[in-house]
Amino acid sequence: MRFRHADTLWSDYPELAAGALYATGIDTTADVAPRVAEYTSRATTRLGGASESTFPEVLAWRRAFSRMGLKPTQYRCASESLLRRLRKEGELPRIHPVVDLCNALSVAYGVPVAVLDVDRICGPLLEVRHAVGDEHYTTFGGGTEHPAPGEVTFADSAGRAHARRWTNRQSGHSAVGEHTTRILVVTEAMHEGGAEAVPELLKTAAEELAAHWPTTTASAVLTRSAPEFVFSDQIPAEVRRGA
Repeated sequence: MRFRHADTLWSDYPELAAGALYATGIDTTADVAPRVAEYTSRATTRLGGASESTFPEVLAWRRAFSRMGLKPTQYRCASESLLRRLRKEGELPRIHPVVDLCNALSVAYGVPVAVLDVDRICGPLLEVRHAVGDEHYTTFGGGTEHPAPGEVTFADSAGRAHARRWTNRQSGHSAVGEHTTRILVVTEAMHEGGAEAVPELLKTAAEELAAHWPTTTASAVLTRSAPEFVFSDQIPAEVRRGA
């Protein structure tokens, strides 16, 4: 399977820094609570000095949303929503060990981190691109929506949309659940310093996954000149177990 950003997005958002990670062997048994606490504590400390709305990582996504014609305080990127919830409630929701871990990494780094069930994606291509308007998006409540033409979405080969408004909201169709064994983790940053943050986050995610699951992982930093991540269960030995 291939994951990529469309060329038009790299042209429209040259500041984009992105990376993807594929992992197998995921289940619900891992105890990630101590690590989640550590990463959320890092975010809480930062929130103690300023609101998430002042974070460079969040401000950069707000600017991107404005350029997409969206009101940033109505539609927030995923990391801003999580940081906001952490500031107001003092904790993040518990959903699934791997989701909880990636949500904690998202608030610690201040950038969106999406986690998708690979077996719920129709290959061979998952592309971040502008919607045509006929894509099908499944809400977490089971309803169906159609992203507006031009809206940025994660679209697979069957025309199913796995996100709304780029980093605003994931799809319930490919949400990680109790039967998930293979995941695709995607992180995207727009701020100055994102090119350094994304590889560091990917490395941390791979290490955490390897520490909690008997997993194999492969990852790639994506750029305009190298926009595609190709992954399968045939992962070379040198990239296994977070190496």
